[in-house]
Amino acid sequence: MRSLERTRVIERVSAEAPGMLRVKWRDGPEVDVDLSRDIGRLNALRSLRNPAVFARAVVGEWGHSVEWPDDVEIGSGSLWRDTLSAIGRDDTRGFLEWRLENGLSLSAAAEALGVSRRAVAYYSNGDRPVPRPIQLACRGWEALQAAA
Repeated sequence: MRSLERTRVIERVSAEAPGMLRVKWRDGPEVDVDLSRDIGRLNALRSLRNPAVFARAVVGEWGHSVEWPDDVEIGSGSLWRDTLSAIGRDDTRGFLEWRLENGLSLSAAAEALGVSRRAVAYYSNGDRPVPRPIQLACRGWEALQAAA
């Protein structure tokens, strides 16, 4: 069975200002992603606080990350979630984060929510807005898991 979930690939990247990347996705938008909060709080990204280092951002191998000197790297999955917020798709971001935090495949999420695998793929890819009842069902599922 073919997976319905897209792999997000970065086509190009440029540092627009300290902490701000412009990311062009192969099958999606070109958007400015603000990384300044993460750079300020995460030790692993501390070298990016230097504007000269941040400006050296390049697309990683196969377009699956953005890389800087000193082996600093941010994966495309994380950047895609930031992109979703930047384009006003927090519903999709929240749904993806729910799946990731709970280790749910498309099929497992479909079973947990009582919807089709295809619907979960649509929500995960941002092809369709995540309906409010599905968002609430995700939280309810988490509550049930915590109580078990």
